[in-house]
Amino acid sequence: MTHAAFAPRSLLYVPGSNARALEKAGGLAADMLIIDLEDAVPADRKAEARAAMRAAVTARFAGKRVAVRVNASGSAEQADDLAALDGLALDAVVLPKVDAPSDLDPLRTLGLPLLAMIETPTAIYAAQRIAADAAVQGLIAGLNDLAYELKLPDGMDRGAMSHAIQAIVLAARAGGVWCFDGVYNAIDDAEGFAAEAGEGRRFGFDGKTLIHPSQVDPCNRAFAPSPREIAAAEALVAAATGGAQRHAGHMIEDMHVAAAKALLERARPQ
Repeated sequence: MTHAAFAPRSLLYVPGSNARALEKAGGLAADMLIIDLEDAVPADRKAEARAAMRAAVTARFAGKRVAVRVNASGSAEQADDLAALDGLALDAVVLPKVDAPSDLDPLRTLGLPLLAMIETPTAIYAAQRIAADAAVQGLIAGLNDLAYELKLPDGMDRGAMSHAIQAIVLAARAGGVWCFDGVYNAIDDAEGFAAEAGEGRRFGFDGKTLIHPSQVDPCNRAFAPSPREIAAAEALVAAATGGAQRHAGHMIEDMHVAAAKALLERARPQ
């Protein structure tokens, strides 16, 4: 099974207008690079970012999974973004501010998997329909925008957004697609990042979107099975005889065996 069969753990946004970041991105251990044409690019540098994105995708990133984040449907920039993608070998396109499946319509002719960003209260309620759309490969929690829309007094208060976060994961699982946690803004707070990444895995996310190269390695560790988990899964699989049985003080059944085998498959070097 190739690495592309697994959801990426670490998805690093790379500003399309930042030549230095584009140059270094290929050497990073991020599972997926998302070249950003949206929020990370000033309005007066959009055309420059598109050209740099095309050059980078064409000449670099061999062996890397690469996506591009375009501007939202209905924006003045999106048509030019989509034209700039023509002929590029991409793994996905990221679409921000998806409030309904109809927002995906301008991208359907690309024939590429779409990662839909869920960023508003409207999107939370529509997440199940968005995840069920055949064009969608995954959902991304856009928690900065969601916190703003919810008017949270403490900004990125994940406790206050827990219902919305869980709704995104539930919608993705119901639709059989991937789901990715939002970004962590405090790029110098390594301890805080590690804690939030661990929480994201416990919520059920497949991985996390990132805004700085320093977050890549700790993200990969947080979303990879630990040695303890691997050892426990190996023991469970070895002990399983089929049906319900007692193992290590717990009752296990076929579902637990399947989960253990999936964890071991995810832990294998790709």
